[in-house]
Amino acid sequence: MNWLSRLALLLVIVGALNWLLVGLFQWDLVASVFGGETMRASSMLARIVYTLVGLAGLYCLTFLFGDNRVGTE
Repeated sequence: MNWLSRLALLLVIVGALNWLLVGLFQWDLVASVFGGETMRASSMLARIVYTLVGLAGLYCLTFLFGDNRVGTE
């Protein structure tokens, strides 16, 4: 995986983890770091979607640090 792919994946993971925090705790990490409204009011369905996106980001950490030779078993 080249450096640009790793950077893009890392940014996606950070975004997903931010949505995980929004989904579970209604707290926006990125807004708190860079200034802005840190608490979000969301519907329960939106919070479920945010949480699922965040869990997918946690799963993508395996792509960033794992073996990248897919399909070469």
